Amino acid sequence: MEILKNLTETPLSECKNAASFLQSDFWGVFKASFAWKPYSFCLEWAGFNEKTPLLAMYRKLAAGMGFVYVPWGPELPESFPVDGKPRTAALTETARAMRPFLPKNTAFARFDPAWFSRADEKPPEILKPFSRAAADIQPPDTVLIDLNPPLDLILAQMKSKWRYNIRLGCKKTRVFRADADGLDAFYTLFKETALRDGIAIHGIAYYKRLFELAAVENGVDLRLYLAEADARPLAGIITLFRGKTASYLYGASSNVNRNLMAAYALQWQAIQDAKAAGCLCYDLFGIPPDTSPDHPMAGLYLFKTGFGGHIIHRPGSWDYAYKAAHTALFHAAEKLRKIMFNARKRQPRRTVPAGTNGK
Repeated sequence: MEILKNLTETPLSECKNAASFLQSDFWGVFKASFAWKPYSFCLEWAGFNEKTPLLAMYRKLAAGMGFVYVPWGPELPESFPVDGKPRTAALTETARAMRPFLPKNTAFARFDPAWFSRADEKPPEILKPFSRAAADIQPPDTVLIDLNPPLDLILAQMKSKWRYNIRLGCKKTRVFRADADGLDAFYTLFKETALRDGIAIHGIAYYKRLFELAAVENGVDLRLYLAEADARPLAGIITLFRGKTASYLYGASSNVNRNLMAAYALQWQAIQDAKAAGCLCYDLFGIPPDTSPDHPMAGLYLFKTGFGGHIIHRPGSWDYAYKAAHTALFHAAEKLRKIMFNARKRQPRRTVPAGTNGK
């Protein structure tokens, strides 16, 4: 049964109305500044009388090959079946239809589908001919906070300790919107966080470019919030408001004065502002898949789930091979890199100064 009726190449501006910022023309232009080449398409779905935009981004790899990446796409019609087989067929037909438009050395297409299941439901499946990537690009698991209820009810749905920490953080720190002017202070904290938690971050030019583009893009509201005490920055977050969704993209915090709960006050400010801006959902954008204490980011799970909301699971990254041998070679290298990276993250962290409260 044909699912994808037609795929045609379109100007990047046609992705402006994509549901996710990761499928938007804004994101395509942004990533084009950092070695990605965006391709944009219009997908016409058979039997649905509906068209959706598609952003795909090509990047060169070693050994003279490259791959194309589709973040949170393709976006499917609202009435599309939830069963795994039709969705896999939609991905397969999309991958095959894109192939003539891509460079000849494209080894595979990587998809991060946006569909999801709730925490108590069976995880979404991706079937053959796709293979699971060794590493996910976008976090498959996250917490979504419903912003429809009144603020007092949103607060009441959080864990009691989180409500206490929010009140304490709001009392002990000053939270303010700094935006691009605060990037230097934020990045200093970000480097401190990366060293403490064993995470990789981009150079500051990456985040400066993000704010430059957001400043001239209609419908994209990018915000940087800082929290300080005694005029010293203690924590910061970057959030993106677009359409019905606010997404918490990046967070950073100091090793000192963590007992002042700046991170909690920041999230509460962003949640309030997102609701005031008309967003219906606040996406905390990434948690470990479960409560395992052995996960290198187990603390992140506890922190984000304490704000209430509901947990969802997306399929993660899956690859469709155009060149099987090249794809297998890349998978082997990617798997080895992930093992080495996780080993470094599990090494004992530096001692946090006495009198602080680690998250």
